[in-house]
Parts: sequence; C-alpha cells; structure tokens
Amino acid sequence: MARQPTESRQVEIISTMVRLAAERNPADITTTDIANAMAVTQGALFRHFPTKEAIRLAVVEWIEERLMQEIDAARAASIDALAELKGMFMAHVRFTIAYPGVPRLIFAELQQPDGSAVRERVQLIMQRYRKTLAISLAQAMEAKLIRPNVDVQAAAALFLGAIQGLVMQSMLSGPMAKAEHQAAGVLKLYLAGLGVES
Repeated sequence: MARQPTESRQVEIISTMVRLAAERNPADITTTDIANAMAVTQGALFRHFPTKEAIRLAVVEWIEERLMQEIDAARAASIDALAELKGMFMAHVRFTIAYPGVPRLIFAELQQPDGSAVRERVQLIMQRYRKTLAISLAQAMEAKLIRPNVDVQAAAALFLGAIQGLVMQSMLSGPMAKAEHQAAGVLKLYLAGLGVES
C-alpha cells in the first residue's frame, strides 16, 4: 500500500481493529492480525502507534468521540428531557449495530487489570455518559415527565445495563440487527419503571 499521512493511517488502523473485534475476541487480536488485515507490515503500524496499548487507547478514544456525537445529536434533536432519554437509548443501540466490535472491545478493556490506562479511559467514558443521563433524568423529573422520586443514579445505571443486556443477548443469539427491534420493548419497560405511561 502507498504511504498515507499519519492521521488517515491511524484512522484506518482503528477501523481495522473495530472490524476485527466484531469477528473475534479483542484480547486475541495481535498487531500481526491488524497488519495482515490492512496488507501492511507490523513496522508500518508502529510508525503510527508506538505500542499495541497506544492502538487500544486510540480505539477507545474513537469510540468515545463517535458514541458521544450520536448521543449529543439525539439530545439536540429532542423536544424535551423524556424525548432525550428515548433518543439516547435508540442512538446507542443503533451505534452498536453499526459497529458490533465496539461492545466486545469495551467489555474486553473492562476486564483488564486495575491501573490499565485503557481501562481507566473506558471507566471515564462511562462516568461521562452516566452524568449526561443523570442530567436528562433530573430535567425529566423537574418537568414532571417521570416520577418525582426516581433515584437518578440508579436509573442511569439501569439505562446502561439495559443496553448492555440487549447487546450481550444479540451477540449470543445472532445478528446484532435484531437488537433494534427488541430495544423498543426494553425501552418501554424502562420508561414504565420511571412512571411514564404508554
């Protein structure tokens, strides 16, 4: 392959890692696998990233940027806080359908030992996401769109847990595309728990 600018090659390396993660356990993906999938040498990879951990960290940063763009767009397009919650839920599900390697990568990184820079970055992303959810939940409560006594932190954790459960079931049972259909029913149950009438 012809030489490309560092930024475009880095994006290609990240995209390849995400694609490979949809097909196999991310922990088993080597730099040789990435290089082979790109038809380049390992040396070419290390010209753009100094270590495999640097690649993993770049992948996690890419996930954060893309996912939060989708979440922010869903919020911006919503008429109220309840619509924000619905929009964020479905945007997240659609993101995992579009990039099925992402949930595998996140789960793999969370299993890394404490002190791993990549694991810490994943945890920071989850904290940022929970804060965003907590804001929408608090606004929905203030606007009387959900029950007034909702435990915001528990509701934010359950929101993410519901999506993770959907993703895990889809990964085990077949095509990720099924997740979007199931997501509507799960979202309805989640909102019912917040006091939203159908």
